Amino acid sequence: MKKVTIQGVAGCYHDAAAHLFFDGEEIKTLPCETFPIMFDTLSTDASLLGIVAIENTIAGSLLQNHELLRQSNLRIIGELKMRISHVLAALPGQSIDALSEVNSHPMALMQCEQFLRRHPNLKIVEHHDTAGSAKDILEKNLQGHAAICGEYAANLYGLDILEKGIETNKRNFTRFLIIADPLLAAEIGPCERDINKASIVFSLPHTHGALSKVLTILSFYDINLSKIQSTPIVGREWEYRFYVDVTFDSFVRYHQAIEAVRPLIKDLKILGEYAEAQITH
Repeated sequence: MKKVTIQGVAGCYHDAAAHLFFDGEEIKTLPCETFPIMFDTLSTDASLLGIVAIENTIAGSLLQNHELLRQSNLRIIGELKMRISHVLAALPGQSIDALSEVNSHPMALMQCEQFLRRHPNLKIVEHHDTAGSAKDILEKNLQGHAAICGEYAANLYGLDILEKGIETNKRNFTRFLIIADPLLAAEIGPCERDINKASIVFSLPHTHGALSKVLTILSFYDINLSKIQSTPIVGREWEYRFYVDVTFDSFVRYHQAIEAVRPLIKDLKILGEYAEAQITH
């Protein structure tokens, strides 16, 4: 059985994503309160896997998780792109008209703004977790309360789903990364023939045209940049760290490109080499 650490309680989107990625396999998810706690847990037990959100099509990149991954010794072995769809859930027998309060994570509440405007009778109360709000309603028998959460969480906690797809933007997707200790990654990670994507991080000297030279070399080797994210390096004025996702058709050409850019960059770290995921609806 695979043990997978998640941020959040059972039923959260990380939990749902873990079961979706390892569909057909027996897994056990281990809830962690925060992402730093999750990374600490992974660093102390090399037998564990982890799943971590890295970017969302509405909220953008989760910069904290980029940095946690860079500072860790973990490797990316896979990714999942999952649509995030919210439901309104309450105790069995409740109706929307009988509700007085709705609970959820601030991000989920924001994503359902238009739905909530159509129901001004609902007092909006923030909760630290979408699935946690559903869990509280069940455990505390909160009559008149509803949770905005995922369908997976509503079913897990035995709540009635009063309305589905209440998010304003239906093109709401989150990309999750599957991470593991290097030894475990080598054991269960993808075969070389299946690898067509990599995540790397590096810094550049503060010189004219430094980034454009790197991009030109990658282009020469037919390496496609699917994402580039820059963050300032604390204590090194006007120097930046670049988190880059690349896709490629040839694993050999990709490694040739990496060797070609090494003399131009500093602090290169390959965060993982894996198979690009298709969008999961």
